[in-house]
Amino acid sequence: MNSVSEKLGKTADPSAEAQPGTASTNNRGSLQTWGQLRFLNYYRLLLALLLLFLSSPTTAPTPLGSHNLNLFYSISITYLAFSLVSVFAIRWQLLEFNAQVYAHVMLDITAITLLMHASGSVGSGLGMLLIVAIAGGSLLMEGRTARLFAAIATLAVLAEQLYSKMEGALPDASYTQAGLLGASFFATAILAHVLAKRLRESEALAESRGVDLANMAQLTEYIIQRMQTGIVVIDNNKNIRLINESATNLLGNPALSEGCTMNSLSSDLIEQLETWQQYPASEPRKFHPTEISAEIIPRFANLGCEKNSGTLIFLEDTTAMAQQAQQLKLASLGRLTASIAHEVRNPLGAISHAGQLLAESPHLDSGDRRLTEIITEQSQRVNTIVKNIMQLSRRDRAQPEELFLRPWGEQFIHEFLNHEKISPAQIRLEIDPADLQVRFDSSQLLQILWNLCHNSIQHGAGNQAPALVLRGGYSHQFYSPYLDIIDNGAGIVPDMVHNIFEPFFTTAADGTGLGLYIARELCESNQARLNYLATDAGGHFRITFADPRRRQVA
Repeated sequence: MNSVSEKLGKTADPSAEAQPGTASTNNRGSLQTWGQLRFLNYYRLLLALLLLFLSSPTTAPTPLGSHNLNLFYSISITYLAFSLVSVFAIRWQLLEFNAQVYAHVMLDITAITLLMHASGSVGSGLGMLLIVAIAGGSLLMEGRTARLFAAIATLAVLAEQLYSKMEGALPDASYTQAGLLGASFFATAILAHVLAKRLRESEALAESRGVDLANMAQLTEYIIQRMQTGIVVIDNNKNIRLINESATNLLGNPALSEGCTMNSLSSDLIEQLETWQQYPASEPRKFHPTEISAEIIPRFANLGCEKNSGTLIFLEDTTAMAQQAQQLKLASLGRLTASIAHEVRNPLGAISHAGQLLAESPHLDSGDRRLTEIITEQSQRVNTIVKNIMQLSRRDRAQPEELFLRPWGEQFIHEFLNHEKISPAQIRLEIDPADLQVRFDSSQLLQILWNLCHNSIQHGAGNQAPALVLRGGYSHQFYSPYLDIIDNGAGIVPDMVHNIFEPFFTTAADGTGLGLYIARELCESNQARLNYLATDAGGHFRITFADPRRRQVA
């Protein structure tokens, strides 16, 4: 977030470049401004080459240098040499920008005035070249500097005219033409200054808008990447143009990125997308991208009105919706269990009590006593079922907290070993990294692990050590912490894997079938997932905790 804040902190002030008389370091130091000076120097270089060529002895006679050809030739060579040196001075920025502009304009005025003198003064027409020099300097500089260049150029032309008159080279000095040329210098300087001011204001405004657009694009990208809803954009060529972090996490494929093809997505998602493209009114259905990923539901939308426009895919994690549905379900279950407690437990207590009294009768034979034992056992089993249902319905709302899994697991193992009366060598805790942190309700996590560990100890091969391994880590596939409960048993029969989390499903004669159901419900209330992972060694349970980067839904 800090990097984004720094990027969003870049702003432009349109008025900074618009104030006359101010020297804007940012503007003059920009690559664009140095580039303008470079192009002006290229013009000077070409001009010097052209003048040198026209003044060479092999060229046909021209008005250039008609008064003093040697002077014209020498000034042309000097002008060309300065232009070549300026190429490197500008490229390497040997002098400060203002100093280079002043030097270039002063040299232009001096060289062109001398070239004009060598060619017959104002009448040669070379004085018009000064307009380009003054315009270029006025565009690059600000404030009154443009008028200063015009004044210096005007004085130089008048001084040259006066010197030529005094020298006797001009029988009739043309002061009027020199004055008009000077007036054109001032007009050029003023117009160039106004134009430069407008250009700088437009440039500052464009820069400000550009920064705003860049900030908006950065902010939009940040929001999209931090959204809990998965976002995938596919173009008409079936290529992924945009995908955020949530989408890669929900799809269980961190390798997904911009530029991948649609075939990299989940097969279920591709099938639903193709169905929607053919039948836009079709209803999306929930699916699991991978065995242990959260259940998601896709939504599709066209990005344009054309048939071949791109497609926007929203991937919604149903965990929050399932949690809300669970709260409604528990509320209904609470009303049901209140009725069960009244309608079932009272007659159940009477049956159990009558069975106990009947078992105390001295007139019962062995067969009748066995029947009374069955009455007592089954009454206790029904009572246990009622208690579990009532416990589930009366469960308080989850209060997630930050837990360091290693110290919490060590405390849990200590309590579990003391209660179950088993050797410490039978359970091993493996947490990597050691500071792995999860967000979960501590009491509910205790209830889940106690149930799973108790079942693992009962169904595992107790003569092998360790009988149980609690292995925690960080899933790079889903960017979420996990905890595996691994026993050394044979695992669950594949035909029963899809039924083990259903309420009242059990393979034990004395089981209630609510243990795993309650464990999964508790996980979902903490935005975690409980799955059974089949492996070659049999299989184990995994608790996948909520992504620590995603806000817990209350």
